[in-house]
Order: sequence, then structure tokens, then C-alpha cells
Amino acid sequence: MERIERNIPEPTSEVQFEKAQKKLSLFSKKIRSMFMSVFLHQGFLLIFIGFLLGRALILGELTPFALPFFAAVYLLKAKRAGLTFLALIIGALTVSGVTAIYITVGMFLFMLTFKLVRKLGYDTLKFLPFLVFGSVFLAKTAILYVSSNILLYDWMMIGVEAGLGFILTMIFLQSIPLLTMKKKKQTFKTEEIICLIILLASVLTGTIGWTYYDMSMEHVFSRYLVLMFAFVAGATVGATVGVVTGLILSLATVTSLYQMSLLAFAGLLGGLLKEGRKLGVSVGLLLGTLLIGIYGDGYQHLLPTLMESLMAITLFLLTPQRAISSLAKHIPGTAEHTQEQQQYMRKIRDVTANRVEQFSHVFEALSSSFSKLHADQDTEERGKDLFLSNVTEKTCQNCFKKEQCWSKNFDTTYQHMSNLMDAMEDGSLITNIKLQREFEKHCSKSDKVKQAISQELLHFQASEKLKRQLKESRRLVADQLLGVSQVMDDFAKEIQRERENHYAQEEQILEALQAFGIEIEHVEIYCLEQGNVDIEMTIPYCSETGEAEKLIAPMLSDILQENIMVKKEDSSPYSEGYSHVSFGSAKAFVIDTGVAHAAKGGGFISGDSYSTIELGLGKYAIAISDGMGNGERAHFESNETLKLLQKILQSGIEEKVAIKSVNSVLTLRTTDEIFTTLDLAMIDLQDGSAKFLKVGSTPSFIKRGDRVIKVEASNLPMGIIQEFDVDVVSEQLKAGDLLIMMSDGIFEGPKHVENYEMWMKRKISEIQSVNPQEIADVLMEEVIRTRSGQIQDDMTVIVAKVNRNTPKWAAIPAYHYITKSEGVKVAF
Repeated sequence: MERIERNIPEPTSEVQFEKAQKKLSLFSKKIRSMFMSVFLHQGFLLIFIGFLLGRALILGELTPFALPFFAAVYLLKAKRAGLTFLALIIGALTVSGVTAIYITVGMFLFMLTFKLVRKLGYDTLKFLPFLVFGSVFLAKTAILYVSSNILLYDWMMIGVEAGLGFILTMIFLQSIPLLTMKKKKQTFKTEEIICLIILLASVLTGTIGWTYYDMSMEHVFSRYLVLMFAFVAGATVGATVGVVTGLILSLATVTSLYQMSLLAFAGLLGGLLKEGRKLGVSVGLLLGTLLIGIYGDGYQHLLPTLMESLMAITLFLLTPQRAISSLAKHIPGTAEHTQEQQQYMRKIRDVTANRVEQFSHVFEALSSSFSKLHADQDTEERGKDLFLSNVTEKTCQNCFKKEQCWSKNFDTTYQHMSNLMDAMEDGSLITNIKLQREFEKHCSKSDKVKQAISQELLHFQASEKLKRQLKESRRLVADQLLGVSQVMDDFAKEIQRERENHYAQEEQILEALQAFGIEIEHVEIYCLEQGNVDIEMTIPYCSETGEAEKLIAPMLSDILQENIMVKKEDSSPYSEGYSHVSFGSAKAFVIDTGVAHAAKGGGFISGDSYSTIELGLGKYAIAISDGMGNGERAHFESNETLKLLQKILQSGIEEKVAIKSVNSVLTLRTTDEIFTTLDLAMIDLQDGSAKFLKVGSTPSFIKRGDRVIKVEASNLPMGIIQEFDVDVVSEQLKAGDLLIMMSDGIFEGPKHVENYEMWMKRKISEIQSVNPQEIADVLMEEVIRTRSGQIQDDMTVIVAKVNRNTPKWAAIPAYHYITKSEGVKVAF
């Protein structure tokens, strides 16, 4: 029976062998990195190419490669131009002294004209082919003029060589960066591939004359080049490489004319047989060699040609697969390039969709926070009370009838002044003679009061106008944020999630479950990463039998050697009785919470708010917010703070940034002096680590056995200042730990206690129960008892117990098992 093994201790010898393998792998990576740095990026590759191009000839007398190569290096890699200059001269000296003189004179002429053009301010890149053309023409003409008379044939050959230099300059400008740049582009254009092949073929012409046991090196390397491209890119590119390489070699030596047919035919056959991997491509070269070899030079030269092909095949078979894959990634049409592009696009798409959706939720939460303005039922009455209070302060405070009007006849006085205010506001006071007479009878300073009301009314109306403008501004911001949220949400929905290619594993899971007798309609695997398994299935509707939880999840746990649980189950009445079930990795820890909550004086509305939520990022958040004061307004502020914080945290934004964002909203949302405290604990359910972020809140406590650990940080309450730092306290929680968080009503609630911290620690340590709800109830009861049963403030206490996640159902052995792509071993 097969089984996926994870985290199984291995014998010491195997561990040592794996360590040795890792060290060897690191050493090989360092060697490869050093080779790439020295050979490619430090200029040694350019020196080697320059040496071969310096001795490369066409038609036995033309050297069109040296000067274009030097010109391209001089423009693109000016620091390597000196070494390239010497390499070209040394290569030319292996041919003849005249060739070396010609190349030297041409390069000096080019550098002079290049500096002149640059000094005049012209674009050197555009003029580079023309400079090479002129330098080749002048240098060749000067050499021939000094050595002999120039005939018509010589003028024609000078023109041909200068024209080739013109074309090769543009080719080398395209191909040299492909060999020397540290970070290559993701995709090579077709023109760039052709230019690269021409450069490589030109370099091969420098090996003409090199032989090893009657084998010509240019033939060996040219066939190796064809094998590489035929294997990587197929028949089309293989044949193209063969034609281009053979053409350039045949120009170098006419005796190699038939090589163009051999290379083109071998590239075609090798590309057609690439499904047979390296052996198939090699067979294609051998067939091409036999057929063209017999046709070209007959049987007498067949053996050396065959040996050259076998030598090229040997080099090809010894080429590391890493190098071949690295080349294939840059050539369009290859499987490696397609896979690289798909992987890149999938990553970009998933990241984009995730970020867009998260920011959409953030904007929606911000919009909701701005649009839900607090509106008390007695807002207008409180505004009128404040208005009349200001009027009476200026008029009634020094009046001798103050006691009679406001103490004995409060309702009558209040009603008269309220009616007077309303009449002045709507402009009907002048015509309302009855109201004026009644007020004059009631008030001895009626004129002074009217004047005060008139003056105060101007301020009141200005204040009301400002409030209306502020409400409109808030509503405008809320609508804008909501609009942005909807646009981003629609965009995120358009980016569909594409699952990974786990077709083989899906088939194996289907077989395993069906062999057990479970009917499965469909399986989709989105992720098999350790701790982040994501599998979806379509199964027949199982009503209350719990087949998914009791059978399928335990079997998946055995297959994956990891606790798997049902994350979500949807049963649709429109799918002929099928349920859609999502399975995922169970967390290493679970949190059990208990809450005790009471409002001041035993009321129904508390200024404290709390929240316990499991975020989708494998984290558990516990938060307590205490609004300033008591009652409905304090409850509104604390509740809105937690709701906004929850939305921002669920979007994946860091805790400190989330708290600062909430604080910014609170400071901008209201002009009233309404502040809130925040006590936030973020618990990682995979490793048990916890972060405590406290803003103006009381200390928290961790009970671990007989120890009680205090967690404390100091910050101002939220909403006071826009910019503030959030202190983060980190603690490592263990299984069995009890986390106690409370508002100030609990911490500072005990009466006749000088040291609240010591009193709370003692009470927590004395509690023998490990049930979170019992501990919360006991703590609140202890505090209330010290106040003789009176609840003097809003009180909230949350107790969270950290437990190991023990699966509800044991794993069930299955009969067919899946193989994960990385880091898994399959035992039979």
C-alpha cells in the first residue's frame, strides 16, 4: 500500500548523505556563479569571440567580422574594448601579418571617426554602421594601395567587404547583448535569434583549419549547434540554424558547400524526432549525415564525416539539462517558454486579483464608516438646549427673577424662549403679536433677551450650516469610496482563478475514494502546499450524515499525511442533489474563548465593544474597544472602531498599518472629542506566536500553569492625534495557555485597591478552573463584589485558551495515493 510520508525521522546515514548532497549542490552553484561572472560578465567571452573572429575569413581573403564586432563592443561594452582590440589582433596574426595590419588600421580609423561624430553631437548608434563601412573601405584601400595596384576586381571586393561590415554591425548590435547581459530578457525576438545564430556561425568560421584526428572542429561545433536548437525549438528553428550556419561556413570555404545541406537536413530531421528526447535528435543527425555524406563526397569521406557527427552527439549528450532548459525559456514556441510565461502570468494575475479584492474591501469599509454617521434622536433638542443655554448665560444669570423663572416655572420659561427662537428663525416674530405680548408679560427683560437670541441665532445658523456642509462632505467621500470599491470588486471578479495542473493527483484521489465506496462527482486541486492544502469536491448531498467530515476528510488526511478538515460545504438545490465541499489544512492550534460583558448600572448599552474573529490568513484576532464615557455614543464609537479594524485586517494589511488607518478615520470623521481605546491580540494558529497592540488600553495577562505574565504597552487613545506610533509586544504562546484581556472597568474596577496589577494577578492565579467562560465570569463577579454589587463602569473581560488542534475523526487508510510535486516521498 502506498503512502505519502512526511516528517518521518530518517536514519543518520541518510541524513548525513543529504547534508553532503546539499553541500555539493551549494558548491556547484558557487562554481557556476563564479564561472558565469568571470567568463560572461568580466569580458573573457568577448576575448574568446574576438580571437576567433580575428582569424575568420570569407572566400579566403575577406575579413568582414573583426571590425563590426569591435565597433559593437566599443559602443556597448566600452570597458572591454581594449581587451577585444588585442584579441582581434592576436587572432589576425594567426592568419597573416597583412590581415593583422589591416584590422589594426581599420580599428584606429573607426575610433577616430567615432570620437569625431560624438564630439559633433550626432547619434553614434545611428551612424555606427556607416562608420564601419567607411573604416573598412579606407583601411582596405590603403593596404591594397601600398602593397600593389588596385584593380577593378579589388574595388569590387572592397565594396563587398565594406557592405558586409555594414550589415554585420547591425547584426552584432542585436546579438552581443544576448550573450553578455547579466539578466537576460524573458523572450528573444525572431530577429534576435537569427542574429545570435549568425554571430555563433561567424565565430565558428574562426575554427576553420582546426582538426583533431581528421575531424574538422568547425563541422563538429556547427552540428552541435544544430542539435541544440533542433532539440530546443523543433524542426523549423533547427532547419533555419542549419541553413544559416551552413551558408556562412560555405562562404568561408567553398569545400564546405555541401555542409549547408547536411546541417539543414539534420536540423529538420532532429526537430521532427525531438519527441524522442536527446537520442531522437541524435538519430536525426546521424541519418542526415549518412544520406548527405554518401551523396556529397562518396564513401571515401563518409567515415570522417560520421566521426564528426558522433563527436557532436557526444558533446550534445554531455550538455547539462539545466543549460538546455535555460536556453529554451527564451525561445518562443518551446514548452519551457510557454510554461515560464504561463507561470509568470498566473502569478501576476493571482497577485493582482488578490490585491484588487483586498483593496476593494478596504474602500468599502472606509465608505461604510464615513456614511454611517451617528444621529441621536434628541440631536435637535440638544442643539436647542445649547442655544438657549448661551442666551440665558448672557441675560438671565444677572436677573433678579432668575429663581422664579427657571426654578419655579421652568417649563413655561423654556417653552416661551423656544417659541421665540423658532419665530425669529422663520421670520414670523414681527407678525406674531400674541407671542411677543405673552413673552413681555413673562419676562422683565424681554428686549434684552430678544436681542441676545437674535445675536446668538446668527452663530447658531452658521454652525448648523457648517455641520450640514461637513455631512455633505462625508457623504461625498463615502460615495466616492464606495464607487471605487465597486469598480475594484468588479475587476477582481473578472480575473478568474485558475487551478494548478494536478490532473494526475486528482485522478488518484478519485480512484482512492471510489475504491472505498464513496461516490465522487468531481475533484479540483488548487494547492497541495504543506499547511495550505486547498481541494474542492462535488459529492452527492449527504444531508446530516456528515460524509465529507467523517469519511472523505479523514481519508485525505491519511493520503496527505496532514490533518484535513472541511472548510465549507454548500448544497445547491439546482444541482440535482449535489454538494460542493471545500477541504483545507487544519490549523496547529485552536482558540477557545469565554466573554463576560456588562454595561454601567446594569444597562443594555455598553460603551465597550469586543470581537473575536478567525482571519483567513491563519490568524486569530481578539479585540476590545472602549469608547469614551458610557451609553449609546460610546458604544457607537467603539463598535465602529472594531468593525473598521476587522475589515482592514481581513484584507491582509499589517496590524500596525490597520490601527493607524483606523485612527486616521476617527480623527477625520468627527470634530467632537470622542476617543476610543483598542486592545488587539493577533495569534498565529500555525506556530502559536502572538502580537499585542495596545492603544490606550489596560494590561493583559497570560496564565501559564502557576505563572501569570503581564503584557503591557503605552499609547494614547485613538482619535486624539493623527500620527502616533503603535507599540507591538510579541509573546510565544503554548498549548494550555490562558490569555486574559479586559477593559478598564475590570482592571480598575476593584474598590479600595491600591495596586490593581497585583490584585488582578492574585485573583487570576487563585482561579483553579481552566474553562475560559468560567474564568471570565469569576473575574467579573470578583470585581462587582468589591463594589457591593454595583456596576460602576462598562466592564468587558475576554479569556482565550490555546489548545492543540486534535482532529475530530481519525485518519482512514486509503488504497490509492497521490504524489505531490515537491518534497514528498512515496512508499510502496
